[in-house]
Amino acid sequence: MDIVGIIRQVVLMAVPILLAVTFHELAHGYVAYRLGDPTAKHAGRLTLNPLKHLDPVGTLVFLVTRMIGWAKPVPVNPYNLRNPRRDMMWVSIAGPAANMALAVASALAYKIMLMLPVTDPLLLQKIFLPLSMMLQISVVINIGLAVFNTIPVPPLDGSKILMGLLPARQAIAYSRIEPYGFFILLALIFLRITDFLIFPVIIFFRNLLL
Repeated sequence: MDIVGIIRQVVLMAVPILLAVTFHELAHGYVAYRLGDPTAKHAGRLTLNPLKHLDPVGTLVFLVTRMIGWAKPVPVNPYNLRNPRRDMMWVSIAGPAANMALAVASALAYKIMLMLPVTDPLLLQKIFLPLSMMLQISVVINIGLAVFNTIPVPPLDGSKILMGLLPARQAIAYSRIEPYGFFILLALIFLRITDFLIFPVIIFFRNLLL
């Protein structure tokens, strides 16, 4: 086992993961706040402090898969929203949208770095190489978080987006699987169904951006 290699990979992934989960959850909370629900603000979740947003299991999944994972959900009270059914859909879209924006920004920063006329070997090895690797990882992690969270299984954002799109009766029927959603999600991951369903999508967008 290459312990040094594992430690290096974890260090390189740390900043991209922290930024990805922070902006994902902050986007949820901020949009909810703008639409009338101050729950996230009162809970101290409208913050750039990543420790407020990390979920231990979701972070471990990030480190194992290097593509997908999740954060601690921001609390949202739909009854505070001006139009609960419609607004919950926008709150849910905000997280994946923030991650896709970060993925694009990371890809642009990476391409700009490649164009910089840096020839100093020490600078390349100590600064540019690690930073370029972090930016590439950031692209993958943010795409992974966005795509993974659009899976229509509770408690992921995709389930709330789908409920906002379904007619009221079908949405109520669909919401009944919520108590079992986390177990369905774990089954999808550990049975490697996500490998076939979403990894090709993540790889497609990664290749498109990088």
